[in-house]
Amino acid sequence: MSDSQPAFVSRAITGKKLLYLEAALGVILAASFMIFGWYVLVIAGLSIALSVGVDYVFARTKKKKIDEGWLVFPLLYALMLPPSAPLWMAGVGVVFGNLFAKQLFGGYGKTIFHPAAVGIMFLMISFPALIFGWYDPQTFGWFNPFSQSSLDALAPVMPLHQINASGSTFYPLSDLVLGFVPGNTGETFGLLLIGLGAILAFLKVIDWRLPVSILVSYIVTAGIFELFGATGGTIPSVFTGSLLFGAIFIASDPVHAPVNKKAIWLYGAGVAFITFIIRYFATFAEGFIFAIIIMSAVGALIDAWLTGKEEAA
Repeated sequence: MSDSQPAFVSRAITGKKLLYLEAALGVILAASFMIFGWYVLVIAGLSIALSVGVDYVFARTKKKKIDEGWLVFPLLYALMLPPSAPLWMAGVGVVFGNLFAKQLFGGYGKTIFHPAAVGIMFLMISFPALIFGWYDPQTFGWFNPFSQSSLDALAPVMPLHQINASGSTFYPLSDLVLGFVPGNTGETFGLLLIGLGAILAFLKVIDWRLPVSILVSYIVTAGIFELFGATGGTIPSVFTGSLLFGAIFIASDPVHAPVNKKAIWLYGAGVAFITFIIRYFATFAEGFIFAIIIMSAVGALIDAWLTGKEEAA
């Protein structure tokens, strides 16, 4: 390699910081088990096993060890699935995300798009009737895929749909914060997500500016649109859908996020704006996954543009 072509430097989370991140995701999975029941552990176990299988095949092909981040991607992916997701669908999505968003780009730390986001987006587009089925744990208890009563209790709406449609939900904010509402496996316990995010930011596992820029920008965007007649529910909508979980655990991945401080705020504003537009005006009720994919494609350009301007000043 010539001096004019420096080696690729990964910004991936490694070492103790990676262990802290994995521990945080493990805590969320444990809380999800308490809320939705044993089936979420089966989904997570299957996702991890299949993802590691793909990692192993590619590692053997390259005659290398399995990368250090083998656990993070499938855990994040599983926590973004509905607690009633069919196992075959969970398996298809995790293999697709690992293969097309991770392995084909060179593995952990070299990806352009977050593999978990790509896997979920693939399912949202390919199997909307199956991935959009939620379960109310407060009313029906733990989900059991072998129980007809559990299957009959699945509904195509969650609090986010209600807020998008009318500006409010019959679930009180306390339920949204504590997690006993219909939603994806790891995304309903808002108080826990905020607490873990604060700990990870304190330990410098994530840059606090990334989740804060998204959440603040979303509240500002929703507030402005509400002034012009859009449906309300600004604060409750932060605690529904993928926004809070994604801002803390997906958007904060340093591999895909900008480094420049000004670029981070622009990046966060872009994610928030696109999320809001899709939520309130598009076909899909949730827009975060699409927003993070779009902004990941331009995040590096924003980073380079602002960094170049600062260096030239």
